[in-house]
Amino acid sequence: MNKKVLTGETITISIKDLKIGNHHPPIFIAGPCSVESKEQILETALRLKAIGIHILRGGVFKPRTSPYDFQGLEIEGLKYLKEAGDAANIPIITELMDEKNMDIVLEYADIIQIGSRNMYNYPLLKALGTIKKPVLLKRGMSASIREWNMAAEYIAAYGNKNIILCERGIRTFETYTRNTLDLAAVPIMKKETGLPVIVDPSHGTGIRELIAPMSKAALACGANGLMIEVHPNPEKALSDGHQSLNIEEYKKLFDEIN
Repeated sequence: MNKKVLTGETITISIKDLKIGNHHPPIFIAGPCSVESKEQILETALRLKAIGIHILRGGVFKPRTSPYDFQGLEIEGLKYLKEAGDAANIPIITELMDEKNMDIVLEYADIIQIGSRNMYNYPLLKALGTIKKPVLLKRGMSASIREWNMAAEYIAAYGNKNIILCERGIRTFETYTRNTLDLAAVPIMKKETGLPVIVDPSHGTGIRELIAPMSKAALACGANGLMIEVHPNPEKALSDGHQSLNIEEYKKLFDEIN
């Protein structure tokens, strides 16, 4: 196979009744960095659904830089996330880290997220090419646009074009922000691949106060949606509390951009 599969022809992703990409309205994905308990994720899901989000996020397998940090509730957390999504009647998205857990994550999740560290995991990308469910592919933390493009090609070339791209910032010499949010990548990747592109300003900046302005900038440059970390009590979050909005802050932002 020598020719690109993703040629720039516009692709719309369908998840239940939700349409992502093309000229459809932006979609809003929100939820905690980590599923910490059944009560936490259920409360978050119901309150965010009342605000108007489309998809509930929550990490259950957590790729952490330190092996001593919270690693997630794994299968137990996946079940809690599914129960919360069902209770709120919204789809769920969670990160898949390896092939051994692919079947069970496919069983529970509506969208499979591939995180920054796994963008280069080509065997995993090939495996995801054989499924039908949508895959959200985050940009690698130091990935060029071409490398990100080719990672999407791995999934598409093996048969699955149901791909949502996510710009989440890249590592540069700048240390003020957690990453450098590359919003120019949004129109570039939409043009190059035809896929919907969303933006994660939580990881893209790592600073709570920057989430709102960068969310607005992302939509202004054509992003097809936003993925934002929201926690009922960020100060007590087991991971990434510093870059999470509380539910009242998220509602304020949601109302401003809708």
